[in-house]
Amino acid sequence: QVQLVESGGGLVQAGGSLRLSCVASGRTFSSYAMGWFRQAPGKEREFVAAISRTGGTVYADSVKGRFTISRDNAKNTVYLQMNSLKPEDTAVYYCAANEGSIGRRVSTYDYWGQGTQVTVSS
Repeated sequence: QVQLVESGGGLVQAGGSLRLSCVASGRTFSSYAMGWFRQAPGKEREFVAAISRTGGTVYADSVKGRFTISRDNAKNTVYLQMNSLKPEDTAVYYCAANEGSIGRRVSTYDYWGQGTQVTVSS
């Protein structure tokens, strides 16, 4: 079992930045691929970014060039640096873990955090 706890969300103006963190506890963090997803009110949960066990990354087209995912295995933490935020980035952001390869589908991931709210005002 892996427990995931997100933090770092908040209210920010358009054009601003936030850094989300997700701390994992339980089994060996380095053996997991990690992902970030988001869900806006009335919409389905969607892929944002993911990082493999070896540091390879993939991004949704909507955030490419603005968001950066990274991981610190010594701290059991994955980060999502979000720059040039837009009102359409407003959502609850979720951290997810998977013992296999990275992917863009919700169904790929076995473990989920409780989410952290990000609100971008115009």
